[in-house]
Amino acid sequence: MTAYQFHPTVLREYDVRGIVGDTISVDDARALGRAFGTTVVRGGGKAVAVGRDGRVSSPALSAALIEGLASTGLDVIDVGLGPTPMLYFSVFELNLDGGIMVTGSHNPPNYNGFKMMLGKGPCYGAAIQALGKMAAAADFTSGTGSVREEDVFDRYIARLVRDYTGGAFKVAWDPANGAAGPAVRALTKRLPGEHIVFNDAVDGTFPNHHADPTVEANLEQLKDVVAREGCDMGFSFDGDGDRIGAVDAKGRVIWGDQMLAVLAADVLKELPGAPIIADVKASQVLFDRVAELGGKPIMWKTGHSLIKAKMVEEASPVSGEMSGHIFFKHKFYGHDDAIYAAIRLMNAIRGEGGDLAAIRDGLPEAINTPELRFDCPDEEKFAVIDRVKAYLRAHNADVNDIDGVRVLTSDGWWLLRASNTQAVLVARCESATEDGLARLKSALVAALEAAGVAPPSDL
Repeated sequence: MTAYQFHPTVLREYDVRGIVGDTISVDDARALGRAFGTTVVRGGGKAVAVGRDGRVSSPALSAALIEGLASTGLDVIDVGLGPTPMLYFSVFELNLDGGIMVTGSHNPPNYNGFKMMLGKGPCYGAAIQALGKMAAAADFTSGTGSVREEDVFDRYIARLVRDYTGGAFKVAWDPANGAAGPAVRALTKRLPGEHIVFNDAVDGTFPNHHADPTVEANLEQLKDVVAREGCDMGFSFDGDGDRIGAVDAKGRVIWGDQMLAVLAADVLKELPGAPIIADVKASQVLFDRVAELGGKPIMWKTGHSLIKAKMVEEASPVSGEMSGHIFFKHKFYGHDDAIYAAIRLMNAIRGEGGDLAAIRDGLPEAINTPELRFDCPDEEKFAVIDRVKAYLRAHNADVNDIDGVRVLTSDGWWLLRASNTQAVLVARCESATEDGLARLKSALVAALEAAGVAPPSDL
């Protein structure tokens, strides 16, 4: 077989991602299928699942991917259109040797890519780089595999419903025209209470708003529906249904770390002392809250695959990211499923009296920026972080460098890291006071300027 070279920017830390027709193509999908399939076959595996999101480019990429996988002798089960967590579920439900989801996740419509499971765990880091080396060396196995379709949708919905104990709520649901739409529609028909579902038609152009619930502007429609209909809460999802956004009855955003604080309190009642993992972007309020509840707070790198692997290492029952990835091993499989997270959040809210707004009022306050994302070329972003680290070392700063830099000061903390999914740098600041936040912002600006980067306007 012919050697194949991927674009240098698409093999990322925890998935494969690029711009369709520019850095990623059907040829990439086919080559990835061959390399991944070879890895599975050489590991003794026989069958994998493939799923796809609702992007315009996903059917063609999925077909090429399946072709590549089957060419290695694997049996390929095509579970079709659905959220990424349904693909993960299918690997467990059908007891397969891995799976690949064709998805651009929360990225704009012109992006697409692949999230992978090797065995029952994530394929990330060095394993992804190894796929690139295998393709470059044309080191593929050959065989005649089979391809068949299997509908796991109803089984997936039944699995989600099985753990619901939350009682009757009035809830607004916004799948944002992403792949989670049909699943949300089917799920809510089986839940008690009143459910208002909108933007549930799958449309890869995302006509109503961008499918990324970490950006507050994308939650404005949800806030409006919650206010107009008098809902107890509202949920929104990203393009492939593994990130959750939430608002309370007052229209306030409940960010990922705040959701995790509510969920951790619920799980720690049953599993006192358990380790709870959150990424470096999460508020110090969360880590302090977990400790107060008797749990073991652990700060870790951002990235769904990295958190999943750390959960296995630490035997964590629930973990999460500021970006709305919530992972449940407690009663579930250990992966991020935003619809399941909504189920568990409603359970936790019911267990705390049933009023999300009141629970939000009871959380300690911190003054912080949202997640600030600003453009930086993929070829430059990690070099910028290295220059900032050098600047901080020269100034004897108190730095946690597990993922970028999280700088602790007497005023609070600030963070700068390179995104593993987009050509951006990510920053965040948090303090107990407005004056402290202003000083932290100034410190971050100084570090960026020292590294030769113009700070974003919202700093």
